[in-house]
Amino acid sequence: MTTLCPAGHSSDSTDFCDVCGRLLAGAPPPPPPAAGTGGEPGPDTCPACGEPRSGRFCEECSYDFVSGAGPATASSVTDWTVVVSADRGYYDLVRSEGEPDGGGIPFPADHQDRSIPLSGGRIRIGRRSRSDRERPEIDLAGPPEDPGVSHRHAVLLAGQDGWAVQDLGSTNGTTINDGTEPIPPEASVPLADGDRIHLGAWTTLTLRATPGRKA
Repeated sequence: MTTLCPAGHSSDSTDFCDVCGRLLAGAPPPPPPAAGTGGEPGPDTCPACGEPRSGRFCEECSYDFVSGAGPATASSVTDWTVVVSADRGYYDLVRSEGEPDGGGIPFPADHQDRSIPLSGGRIRIGRRSRSDRERPEIDLAGPPEDPGVSHRHAVLLAGQDGWAVQDLGSTNGTTINDGTEPIPPEASVPLADGDRIHLGAWTTLTLRATPGRKA
């Protein structure tokens, strides 16, 4: 049944106008305001914040008078970090496959994990070179140094929803999580919180996401 709202719009809903959100005749009153919001509820006020009503959505808190959806909350900006660690399980896997250099690279038992915050759109991963003044943002030259990591090994690329990794044609390749096949060179592979990037003889980079400031 089509109902006319006080403004003359045709509405299929029987409580609030589909067009302007006004309360229709005979509709039940809106719910009381949330605790601590202030303002008295009424047909021409927002039940969430008490502000005067002028359409379907409250101009103050974005309350939807038609669906009853609450105020929109600000989205969070995610802070991303990479944890660099010496991964014994990955090291043993590399040795069992005879790469790189078989068992000629010792595992660094005294390696300390370190966290590197990610910022910007492109994060280079590799080992700084004495002949190159530029240092990669994630420098794996040590100490201890993982010689299985290429000087320009891979890159992290920022996207709208997170990060992706791209191997730059490294000598020993890059694998993700429990995968045994290296990712294709120059191909961008999306990453999620907790994903592990394996490279070199024993290096693992673990991606971590933490809630940041409000947008």
